[in-house]
Amino acid sequence: MKGEAFISLLTIMKRSEINQVIIDMEMLVLKCGFRLPPFADWTVEEWKEKNSEYDEIRENKLGWDITDFGLGNFRKWGFGLFTIRNGNHAMPDKYPKTYAEKLLCMYPGQKAQIHYHKSKMEDIINRGGNDVTIKLWNGSEDLQLLDTDVEVITDGRRRMRPAGTEIVLHPGESITIPPYLFHDFIMPDTGEMALLGEVSKCNDDDNDNFWYNSKVGRFPEIEEDERPYRLLCNEYNKWK
Repeated sequence: MKGEAFISLLTIMKRSEINQVIIDMEMLVLKCGFRLPPFADWTVEEWKEKNSEYDEIRENKLGWDITDFGLGNFRKWGFGLFTIRNGNHAMPDKYPKTYAEKLLCMYPGQKAQIHYHKSKMEDIINRGGNDVTIKLWNGSEDLQLLDTDVEVITDGRRRMRPAGTEIVLHPGESITIPPYLFHDFIMPDTGEMALLGEVSKCNDDDNDNFWYNSKVGRFPEIEEDERPYRLLCNEYNKWK
């Protein structure tokens, strides 16, 4: 089953928009009773003082991560993310962790692009704030949606459902996403933001995100219309 490809423009996110998403996510994290690690609060100036003791954060892309999937409309297509811990497939001797953990936030009316992973298995947990819907399809090696029943695994419950089935995660509920299972995220148009958790195998955003729409991007270009409130996980060396 083939889909309609989006026209992916060379879009740029403004730093002011990225800063606001991070501020909103920080408030949501506190409201949901979660706490982030110390490096979540470091400013540009504090990052300049951090020596090689903190290379694990830099080299494993821990920290803040805001994406609009290269589609130029963050409030329609986007994610706010914070990677708490991760290993590194490229440097397994130095960073042998086989697992990762993230937090994700989404605004009402927001969606994420359909994708799967070939290596990573993950649990998505609704940490609070609002419901979120996840649609599921089995995927082929050549990135097609298959019209076959999917196995749905939620909080220890297993059952078969038709392709494209929608699973609503209420706060506290979770779903398991194995490799080659296409999934997206859909927020309701009303209510609060949602805070999601992700617990998974080692995460590799450079090589293990496979999009149903191949023109989707991952890390945005940034227009520096104001100073960074927090650095993103792919720009520590840029500001160093």
